[in-house]
Amino acid sequence: MSVLPDPGATRAVLIGTSHYDHLESLPAVSNNLTALAEALTGPTSWALPQEHCTILSNPTTTEMTMAAVRAAAEQARDTVLIYFAGHGLVDPEGDLYLAMPQSKQQRVETGLPYRWIRQALLNGRADRCVVVLDCCYSGLALGTMGGPSDLADQAAVEGTFLLAAAAETRQALAPPDETFTAFTGELLDTLQTGIPNGPELIDFGALYRHLRIRLEAKGRPDPQARDRNTGARLALGRNLACLPTTATTPSADGGPATGRSWPSPSGIRTVRGFFKSLADVRVTSGLTHQMVSQRSGGRISPGTVSRLLNRESLPKTWPTTAAYLSACGVPDQQVAEWHAVWTRLLTNTTTDAAPDTVPHPRQRQRQRQKPTTLQRLSGRLSRRNGRSRDHRSGSS
Repeated sequence: MSVLPDPGATRAVLIGTSHYDHLESLPAVSNNLTALAEALTGPTSWALPQEHCTILSNPTTTEMTMAAVRAAAEQARDTVLIYFAGHGLVDPEGDLYLAMPQSKQQRVETGLPYRWIRQALLNGRADRCVVVLDCCYSGLALGTMGGPSDLADQAAVEGTFLLAAAAETRQALAPPDETFTAFTGELLDTLQTGIPNGPELIDFGALYRHLRIRLEAKGRPDPQARDRNTGARLALGRNLACLPTTATTPSADGGPATGRSWPSPSGIRTVRGFFKSLADVRVTSGLTHQMVSQRSGGRISPGTVSRLLNRESLPKTWPTTAAYLSACGVPDQQVAEWHAVWTRLLTNTTTDAAPDTVPHPRQRQRQRQKPTTLQRLSGRLSRRNGRSRDHRSGSS
C-alpha cells in the first residue's frame, strides 16, 4: 500500500549547481530547486514545513553541503530526501562525484563524492531514504564511465528509492528553451497534472514508470530507478488526475466516493502529520466542509471542520475528530485506529510537557526554604511587637 510520509518527521535537502567556473552553466537548475521546494511544501505533496526543506543553491563547499545532509539524516524519523541537479563526474573506477561550482573536468577531487552522502544516509535514523539525481555524466565531456546502469547501482542505499535522470548530454539535461531541466521538468509536471488512470497516490514506482514513458516519447534518455525495501511504495504526492472534485456530489446519496483507499494513520508520528492526514481524508472523500457537516447530522459545523483541520495542537477530547472521520466515510475500524494514534500522540505530548511543570528536587527544596511575602511580613511584625514588649518591660 502506498503511503505519504509524516511531514513533521520528514526532511528534504535540495542541492543544485547552476553556475560553474570551469564547466558549462545550467541556469535551469535554479528553477528546479524553487519549484520542487514549492511542490514538497504544498498540500498535495508532502506538505513539509518550510524549515524541513533545505535549499542549497550553488553551495561553495562540500562541508556546508554535507552538514545539511547529515543534519537532515539525523533529524528525520520517517523519510529523508536528497535531491541533486547539476553535472555529474564519474572517475575511471566508477565512483560518482557531484559537481560543485569550482569543479573541473577530469578532476573528480573537485566535486562532492556521492559515497559521502550515501554514508550519511546509512548513519541516519530515518526509516526511508529517497535519492533523486538529475545530473549528466557524459563520458566524452566529463571522463570515463561505465554503462548506463552503473550510476544507479553504485548510488543505491539500503531502504531507499533512487531515481536518476541518467542524461547522456548537457543538451538532453537542460534544453535551452525550457524552464526546467528535462528530467525534473517531467517530474514537476507529473505532480502538477497527475497520471491519467493512475493510482490515487503517486508513489515512486508509478512515478518512475510514468517518467520513463514520457521521456522516451520525447526522445530523451531513459531514467533509472533502484528500489530497496519497498521504497517504491513511498508516495511523492496525490494524483491530481484522479482526485474527486469537491464541486460535484461524489455519490448519489451525497456520501463520499466508494472504493477509495483512505489515508492510513499507521505512519503518523507527529501532531503535524496527524492533521495533514486528517486533511487528506477529506480530499479523498471528495466532500466539502459543508457536506461533511451535513453528513455529521449537525454534530459539527463547517466552521468546526475548518478549525479542526487548521489546529496546531491536538484536541483534548476525541468526539469532534471521530464525528469528522465518520462523516467523511471512514470505516469504524479505521476510526478506532485513528483514536489509538490520537491517544498515543496526546500521551507523548503530555509526557514531554511534564518536565517543564515539575520543579527539580533542589528547586523544590529552595522553594520550601524560601519564605513567602506573607511569612516575611509576619516575621517583621513579630519582631516589632517583641521590641515593643521589651521597651515596655524596661520602662516599668
